[in-house]
Amino acid sequence: MTDTSMTSAATSAPQPPSRLREFWSYFSENRGAVIGLYVFGFLLLVAILAPLIAPYDAATQFRQHTLTPPVWAEGGTWDFPLGTDPLGRDMLSRLMHGARYSFFVGLVVVAVAASGGILFGLIAGFAPRWLDTFIMRVMDVVLAFPSLLLALALVAILGPSLLNAMIAIAIVQQPHYVRLTRASVMNELTKEYVTSARVAGAGLLRLMFVTVLPNCLAPIIVQAALSFSNAILDAAALGFLGMGAQPPIPEWGTMLSESREFILRAWWVVTFPGIAILVAVLAINLMGDGLRDALDPKMRRS
Repeated sequence: MTDTSMTSAATSAPQPPSRLREFWSYFSENRGAVIGLYVFGFLLLVAILAPLIAPYDAATQFRQHTLTPPVWAEGGTWDFPLGTDPLGRDMLSRLMHGARYSFFVGLVVVAVAASGGILFGLIAGFAPRWLDTFIMRVMDVVLAFPSLLLALALVAILGPSLLNAMIAIAIVQQPHYVRLTRASVMNELTKEYVTSARVAGAGLLRLMFVTVLPNCLAPIIVQAALSFSNAILDAAALGFLGMGAQPPIPEWGTMLSESREFILRAWWVVTFPGIAILVAVLAINLMGDGLRDALDPKMRRS
């Protein structure tokens, strides 16, 4: 065979799909996950562009239009498509700005909880037995408390604010990352490539962060997606109880807390923030299911 024919044969050979294309092929098989991704992307875009696309500032009050119903209800007006709250603030504008706070909480909580949890999980996986036992027993103690109750206690100690709520939620969620990372590390340590790296003279830090950690990221990414939705729910719960974001911050849970006494007179002031929380959390959970299917080889469909 000539060099030209060999070159043409090599060129015509089918190329393996890229990792991104392979991931998308598995992810897109789950229609719910794709819908969740689109909804999440839309909400994220609204949160980013809220100052530009919101009809009014979230704190602007129109006292002559307090508790105006939505546009399709009797007495509604296109000036306030989703109505106004008890102080005359536009509900649509507050929901858009509230998405910024809810998504910011999710991002910060996942970043803090995941970074700390991965670090402690790696240490527990590589540490001597006594240190591993100590770390895991501390995590067990944290998990023994109901998550919302523990978050409430921490916020009560630190003081009610959005920042302290994020710190409390991150501490509550950290044990899940520690246990997940440790389990993945213990599973990877039994494999041959880790033994080969040890024989080749790889140091401890290189083994932890370069050799083992990249192979543990798939379940951690799925956990991060689910933690994002849990963070939004916990922040809304703390805000509803008056221990999270404080008025006039338009966080969805705080909006529910401010309007709960008007639920019988003005249903929209509690319905729309509740729907926003429901849609955001459902979209993220659906997306998390798709990530699990695409990243876990055992869950991939043939």
